Amino acid sequence: MHSHRTAGDILADQIRRHRERLGMSRHDLAAEFARLGRPDLTYAVIVSIETGRSGKRRPVAADELLTFGLALATPPLLLLLPLGSETTVPTVPAADPRDPATVWQWMTGDTTPTLDGPIDGRYVVDSRHLAGGETWAAAWARAAYPVSLAPEFTRRCETAHKARLRAALDPAAQPEYVDRLDELAGVIREMTREGLTLPELPPEVAGDMKRLGLLDQPTNDPKGTA
Repeated sequence: MHSHRTAGDILADQIRRHRERLGMSRHDLAAEFARLGRPDLTYAVIVSIETGRSGKRRPVAADELLTFGLALATPPLLLLLPLGSETTVPTVPAADPRDPATVWQWMTGDTTPTLDGPIDGRYVVDSRHLAGGETWAAAWARAAYPVSLAPEFTRRCETAHKARLRAALDPAAQPEYVDRLDELAGVIREMTREGLTLPELPPEVAGDMKRLGLLDQPTNDPKGTA
């Protein structure tokens, strides 16, 4: 059975819930918005969002969601997907609600959405072919690939930095450091192939990679890498 509640309703409820959790009045929240550079989010706007007076709730724009999260000291995604305080949240009108943790993983790209079903008690991945011939599930996986590459870059970068510190104290650890640099270089090459902008590397690590010929120019610009 589909719910009549919308994502906007969930968001409005959570804005009010976290405002009250912090002991903030609507005037307090409006003042905090002004401090964050959004004086247009006034007391009246907050009332319209939270209560939907006159039968019409004022929606929260995408570029306002971060402002709400910062003003309410709450991760913005948690305002949309309240883990622990809601059993289900709306998805799309044609599908059933899901638990917030599941939709959280959809929104972060950690899992592939399953709107079709349930079939034999199971929801199934959308296998439709899109106009270009690719299946919907494959297109989703390709678009979500950076979700796995970004944390892998951070992990490999930290591992290489720690290995460098060990090598500075013990020359016998130098081969391990080179191995860690080579692993990091592999992630950088993959990010470059995907056309992703690289985060900044520690200058010492970047210099060692260049000296060892693992990358021509490890910089922030993916076009500058090899």
